Amino acid sequence: MPDTLKISLIPIAVVLLAGLSWSFYQPAKSLTNYGNDIPDSTRFTYTTLASGFDEPMQMAVMPDLSVLIAERKGAVKLFDAATKEVRTVAQFNVFSGIEDGLLGVALDPDYAKNHWVYLYYSVGGERSVSELARYEFRDGQLDMSSRKVLIEIPTQRVYCCHSAGHLVFDVKGNLFLSIGDNTNAEEIEGHNPTDERPGRHLSDGQASSANSNDYRGKIIRIKPEPDGTYSIPDGNLFPKDGSKGKPEIYVMGCRNPFRISVDAKTGYVYWGDVGPDTEIKAEEGKLSYDEINQARKPGFFGYPYFLGANEAFPKYDFETKKEGPAKDPAHPVNDSPNNTGVRELPPAQPAFIWYGKGPSKRWPLVGKGGASAMAGPVYYKDLYPDAPFKLPAYYDGKLFIYDWVRRWIMAVTMDDQGNYVSMEPFLPNLKVVAPMDMRIAHDGAIYLLAYGTNWFAPNTDAGIIRIEYSEGNRNPQAVAKASKTVGAAPLTVEFSSEGSKDFDPGDRLSYEWTIDGKKFKTPNTRYTFKKPGKYTAVLSVSDQNGGTGTATLNVSVGNTPPAVQITSEDNTSFYWDNAKVRYQIRVSDKEDKTVDPGRLTTGYHYLDFRKDLASVLSSGSGNIKYAKTEKLYNSLDCKACHQLNTKSIGPSLQEVSKHYQGKKEAPEFLASKIISGGAGTWGTYPMPPHPTLSKEDASEIAGYILSLSHRSENIPLTGSKSFDQHKKDQHEGAYVLYVSYTDGGANGIEPITTQKYLVLRNPLIQLEDYEEGNVGVVIATANNGFNSYVTNLRNGKFVRFNGIDLQGIRRVKFRAQVHGAGGKIVMRDGSRNGAVLGEAVIPKGKVQDLKKDWTEIIMPVKPQKGIRDIYLTFENSESNDNMFHLDWMLFEK
Repeated sequence: MPDTLKISLIPIAVVLLAGLSWSFYQPAKSLTNYGNDIPDSTRFTYTTLASGFDEPMQMAVMPDLSVLIAERKGAVKLFDAATKEVRTVAQFNVFSGIEDGLLGVALDPDYAKNHWVYLYYSVGGERSVSELARYEFRDGQLDMSSRKVLIEIPTQRVYCCHSAGHLVFDVKGNLFLSIGDNTNAEEIEGHNPTDERPGRHLSDGQASSANSNDYRGKIIRIKPEPDGTYSIPDGNLFPKDGSKGKPEIYVMGCRNPFRISVDAKTGYVYWGDVGPDTEIKAEEGKLSYDEINQARKPGFFGYPYFLGANEAFPKYDFETKKEGPAKDPAHPVNDSPNNTGVRELPPAQPAFIWYGKGPSKRWPLVGKGGASAMAGPVYYKDLYPDAPFKLPAYYDGKLFIYDWVRRWIMAVTMDDQGNYVSMEPFLPNLKVVAPMDMRIAHDGAIYLLAYGTNWFAPNTDAGIIRIEYSEGNRNPQAVAKASKTVGAAPLTVEFSSEGSKDFDPGDRLSYEWTIDGKKFKTPNTRYTFKKPGKYTAVLSVSDQNGGTGTATLNVSVGNTPPAVQITSEDNTSFYWDNAKVRYQIRVSDKEDKTVDPGRLTTGYHYLDFRKDLASVLSSGSGNIKYAKTEKLYNSLDCKACHQLNTKSIGPSLQEVSKHYQGKKEAPEFLASKIISGGAGTWGTYPMPPHPTLSKEDASEIAGYILSLSHRSENIPLTGSKSFDQHKKDQHEGAYVLYVSYTDGGANGIEPITTQKYLVLRNPLIQLEDYEEGNVGVVIATANNGFNSYVTNLRNGKFVRFNGIDLQGIRRVKFRAQVHGAGGKIVMRDGSRNGAVLGEAVIPKGKVQDLKKDWTEIIMPVKPQKGIRDIYLTFENSESNDNMFHLDWMLFEK
């Protein structure tokens, strides 16, 4: 939801990006470019081309650098490189349950001449099949009548999960399609899916991944023909006559080969395989590895029998619950009654890189927690001889891999035979929100597709990022800001380029805005949108050498954000013991006219923390009591299996909450389950453990989940609330009175939520917590009795505190140490030279014990109405020495 509470300009240049520090590593040198320095990060520029997609799965970069995007629920969208706008060019009827839907899109190698586009999707309707089909893209639309079905993949739609569905061509015109194992991933009882009991074939990966006569759990390779059929290339895994298995199969033994690439020079196939959650002990914790695989030739890559370096699962009997001997990776035999292919499989090939949920001993840079490994391209500089944005030679021959959950990208160095040498973070300051696809365009720029924050949902931070590298002149970095991005028509918006910059000294920048089809050659401009609709504003920043950077903003016109206000006749900054706050809430909406009580939430809570309170409240959580906990939960991998109110791989959080309501043991049980993991309550799909999570945090998360099944009653719009939830001498907490209203949407614009908070904190403020100042701070240590305070208080020094309400305040008490030349504390209104609100004199002197000799000084003040910034200035015109020390100040009524 847009933050409609802020009136200040809204930056958009890095809407999909967040800072990330990788200061703890020293990347290894590539064997092919040993001695080259790591490229200067300022030579990479990032541009968000478009955002706001609904589950984008794969993209195809077109010859004119426009981008086709396949969304899982069936939409094909086009980002037009010329107009910078996004439009829907086709809508498929797809089955989008479990992980199915529109999954893959690829352009024909000869697209510039034939305009053929290939798509892979789960066909809507009663038939459980997915299609790989070819269409023509002409005149800005996908011609649905041109459909040519190349191959149909039978599937099952009873159990979740694993659909994969990635499409990629090699340099010979062969088309690769990755297909997930489509096998019951929930009821594996901590083992691998090899349930051979009668009627359980949908839970047996030996019927899919290890079955040579089934397409699932495979990467297939075919050669599309001009008439819409395909042929079988030479060299696939099985004979062309189908005598030993499907002749289209290139790789088998996969679980969920989600993203694949083909090395343009070696022909090696790379893919990320998303691993299971098991309880089997392994070299690195449990046998639950995600893998990056390398196929130098067709082969069997182990699943469901082996993972990683061919570590084997024990044979598990789902009937007797007993373990038996494991398969031999050198001679694996599929003797399942559900196998319809060959019994004797090719030798199992080990993974190229693999890592589990805990810290990795082999590859410590990959981190820990949930994972979704993916493979990107292998870069070769000579394939882009004249490309203006080609990567530096440092990356020549490196493989790019990335992780959707952990949000990193790595550059993997290999030797001349393709063996692993080392890995290092790529663009360490770039953190994409769930990277879903990675492409290198013909001009050398990297395109990244971000899935976005929330699973199975549209996201404002789902979009396309373009990354350019410049050897010589660097492109300017464009930053676009707007005073508003939503509102009713007519909507007047102030657009600003503030923050745009160029890393090359002496460059002169020129600016151009393109808004609603009109151009404005100024750094800043004002524009009035007269009609409802969704608009894109594009800022282009150019230097005199031809370098250009762009940034885009989306503006929605036709719906006014709700107006929400909290007022009080009492002090709106602080709470006091045995007191209360009177308040009045007002809510209105221009389009709704009448406020709908069902979309209104009000509440009042005491939070026992104040650190990070602003960021927690700005997260938009409607569950204020557990807002900080919700933020912690969202930082973990739990969302991979549990959505708030919809079933995913696991039950929704609201289902879990309802299940445990009224059970006394629930908080402790859930907290233990979060830490240790396990299965059984909701089927046998295992929940991954979180061994590094503290008991306190796990208990908080359990409390948050349990709170979801009952809605707190709204407080009245007018009334008073007592300060009766804090403990005496507790200074770090705050009372929060809040209101949230979501309107009904209007004129084709989605609903907008506005939230307001009244935060009342303890009236004792530590002096070292100032917002701005030029004094010194003594850190709490044993030498000063573990007390921190401000010092170096000389004539002319100051500190500033923001947003203080002096309503009802008659005096301020300071804890001071008489140790120095003495002087005055002057409280001023709004600036260092503002009107005097109060004064206190502290005499000169010297104390014997810096730990203990503190006294309290009173400053009378005249009550003032309204929020203001206050400045404390320290004055003694007769001395430039330190005057005294200050510990805290206490506002008193």
